[in-house]
Amino acid sequence: MFNNLFIKKSSSKDVAKDRLKLVLIHDRANCSTQVLEMLKTDIIRVISNYMEIDEDELDIQITKTETDDKENSVPMLYANIPIKSMHKNQG
Repeated sequence: MFNNLFIKKSSSKDVAKDRLKLVLIHDRANCSTQVLEMLKTDIIRVISNYMEIDEDELDIQITKTETDDKENSVPMLYANIPIKSMHKNQG
């Protein structure tokens, strides 16, 4: 009965907010949404060979970060990929 009280449901406001954040991140990093989606698909495909992941909680972003000398910025790939379980060795 009380279980539903603690489950976070995505509202349309939250979805719109996440989409806007994604657009802003891509704009800052000069990376198109299509490229990021292709990257996500490839990462999921490769990682799924070795482990089961939580695709709903997957967070992949491309941002810009300053170099050590603080004079330039470079693109940075950030990936937070929750692992549900590891696949047993197949060999």
